Amino acid sequence: MKIKILIAATSIFLFACLSLTPPAEDSTAPVEATLPPPVDAAPQDTASAPEQTIGDGPTIANCPMFPANNVWNTPIDSLPIHPMSDAWVESIGSAEPIHMDFGSGVWDGGIIGIPYNIVAGSATPKFEAEFYYPEESDAGPYPIPDNPNIEYGSDHHILVVDTETCTLYEIFDASFDGTNWKGGGGAIWDLNSNALRPDEWTSADAAGLPILPGLTRYDEVLAGEIKHALRFTAEQTAGYLWPGRHLTADPDDSIPPLGARFRLKADYDISGFPPEMQVILQALKTYGMFLADNGSNWYVSGAPDERWDNDMLHLLDVLTGSDFEVVDASGMIVDVDSGEAK
Repeated sequence: MKIKILIAATSIFLFACLSLTPPAEDSTAPVEATLPPPVDAAPQDTASAPEQTIGDGPTIANCPMFPANNVWNTPIDSLPIHPMSDAWVESIGSAEPIHMDFGSGVWDGGIIGIPYNIVAGSATPKFEAEFYYPEESDAGPYPIPDNPNIEYGSDHHILVVDTETCTLYEIFDASFDGTNWKGGGGAIWDLNSNALRPDEWTSADAAGLPILPGLTRYDEVLAGEIKHALRFTAEQTAGYLWPGRHLTADPDDSIPPLGARFRLKADYDISGFPPEMQVILQALKTYGMFLADNGSNWYVSGAPDERWDNDMLHLLDVLTGSDFEVVDASGMIVDVDSGEAK
């Protein structure tokens, strides 16, 4: 799923919907060893951190999800429409429904969504994880708690926030052999920095982007506002554009690139939805969503949480690809090697 080549271009956005079907992100490599059993969907809140002074951007456990001026946290509701918007929406499926790929409870024995772990790094076991894409992975060590929250779907992502340093650790296709953790690739992110991956490098995501900042989290809905872009997948991608850093197939004008940013159209009427769903829909209008990985079309990512109302999430099934458009985010670029946005 993670192949290396090269490209550059512009940017984009889109949204998603829920049905209790199994999470379906793509992964070509099987798990090599027995995984620890799935644990409860709630993050492990085992540590706290001093308050950060990064502005009013999104936070988790007092750590910023990157600076407030990061591209993830910058509104795109006033950006122009990308000239390839219609073609890229059609490529994914203008008539296909949006899918909220998260919820409460379990499906087929596993939690629904991508969980994460909150740890104090000094009190957490550390591993020199082994990767089968070591040339594009950060060496570590990686702090991974005993019986960590791990994605049940095929990609087996592990996401860990060390609250002592506000560092994010992400691993793709994680497995444990009883002694050490292994994976397809690993990325380490300073959450106080706008630094991107080296150009052409993957991460735990095909686009070379972080995963955690793009998850839909129940606490944000409860607070009444999501202040960042979301993350979604599509079966076919070609090339990449800023802030994406990596591709899975050669560029093709008719197929959307990784890193493209989609948004829910401004004239889409959200007033008839429950207030909780309006928070998600408004975020899709204001911040949009990044095409971040190869997987099922229009699958929007989120963290599992027992407080999600799956029936309510199903109300978003009425949205389709035609309700979205791609934005031209090239005017936001301050430096192509930075996630800082104008």
